Amino acid sequence: MEESGNAIGFLENKTILITGSTGFLAKILLEKILRIQPNVKKLYLLLRATDETTAMQRFCNEVMGKDLFKVLKKKWGANLDRFISEKVSVVSSDISVSDMGLEDSTLVEEIKHNVQIIINLAATTKFNERYDVALGTNTLGAKHVVNFAKQCPNFKLLVHVSTAYISGEKEGFILETPHKLGESLNGTEGLNIEIEQRIIEQRLKQLKANGASEKDVTIAMKDLGIQRANEYGWPNTYVFTKAMGEMLINDLKHNLPLIIIRPTIVTSTYKEPFSGWIEGMRTIDNFIVGYAKGKLTFIPCDTNSIIDMIPADMVVNTIIATMMMHKLQPPYQTTIYHIGSSMRNPIKPGDLLRFTCQYFIKKPWFNGDGNAIKVKEITTFNNFASFHRYITIRYLIFLKVLELVNKASCNCLEDKYNDLKRKLNWVMRQVQLYRPYFFFKARFDDTNLEKLGRATQHNETNRETLFFDPKDINWENYFLNVHIPGLVKYVLK
Repeated sequence: MEESGNAIGFLENKTILITGSTGFLAKILLEKILRIQPNVKKLYLLLRATDETTAMQRFCNEVMGKDLFKVLKKKWGANLDRFISEKVSVVSSDISVSDMGLEDSTLVEEIKHNVQIIINLAATTKFNERYDVALGTNTLGAKHVVNFAKQCPNFKLLVHVSTAYISGEKEGFILETPHKLGESLNGTEGLNIEIEQRIIEQRLKQLKANGASEKDVTIAMKDLGIQRANEYGWPNTYVFTKAMGEMLINDLKHNLPLIIIRPTIVTSTYKEPFSGWIEGMRTIDNFIVGYAKGKLTFIPCDTNSIIDMIPADMVVNTIIATMMMHKLQPPYQTTIYHIGSSMRNPIKPGDLLRFTCQYFIKKPWFNGDGNAIKVKEITTFNNFASFHRYITIRYLIFLKVLELVNKASCNCLEDKYNDLKRKLNWVMRQVQLYRPYFFFKARFDDTNLEKLGRATQHNETNRETLFFDPKDINWENYFLNVHIPGLVKYVLK
């Protein structure tokens, strides 16, 4: 890969469409572009809403209303609103339907005529999302985005943000190669996205005929997603539907220039616009929060395996760098970038647990009554056999306690039993969802990312603006002084 320009100059006078604009990464990308290049021509921000008024309300509350934009607000002061109105166009959409739900024909034609780059960040990232919702956004959404891109006469590049974990539970060295349409992870034949759509439609029709409540429909759709994912070798609905999205976008792109970004576990910002900003609980944060609140005292975990993570601003910087360099890739070729740390700066689950214990033992979380929650080191099980034995013993204890409750009618014991049962159920749900990530036996090839670094980091401006090398991260300092404090400040509050 040859050397080429700098990011700030590249973004000047560009017209970019971003889907999923209220999402975590999309916000950070938007803030970055506006902060480093005020001469970007136009940013079309697509977000789910019933009309343009609702879309603007969501943008003001869920995007610009966040602390993330405080640096930009300080920079522009009273002129911020004017600046945003000139550079940003908020568009009501729904990428799960044809034409991405765009209804204003005049606006649609304007976008098609002007847009040069589309960055598809729209996704639902819940591991156990409703199957109909996840397939609509993560799979069919990719199809609708690529079909829209084909209608844009001045189009230059499509950037599709996926996830490295579409590899499922494969072990070894995971290459930066595309997923072929209909290819399963376990060799099971017959994966067909149209059939998956029909299975969803038939199940919803059946549930409606049976008079199922909305709650029952949600549970059934979540169960269906996990079932279909497991059928073809994926551990959860999220990675299954993201894999199918990649399949579709690769199959339909034809001559469109395409870059696929595959981040691993995305964590809080490392540096920009400031350290530690995070929104919502990312994959590992459920465990951190569960431990801080005293819910998590034991966990099945191979402490010596690898848990692959990367800060969010490094992902955003990579997206910008790939856009800048895309013109140097072979025509019509799809380039895939794994963005993670397992190759060049791996961290073990045991280290993550140690940092978490160290932080909350020193700075305990306070419950609703204002009392500090005392925590101790987490008990770990390095295989599921020992974990299940432990759980079985706990169940026997619960049953014995219940017998005592029934005999003594003691509310105190009953409360303790219910509390222990809630904790156990919470742990079991988390274990089922996150098990693959705490027994991970693979590393993600990042050859393309390494090449990208060599091609961009010769330029001093890029070194300051586009830092994305995981080797720069001191994980202990990052978790103790950046990520966990950020999680406490912006999520736990």
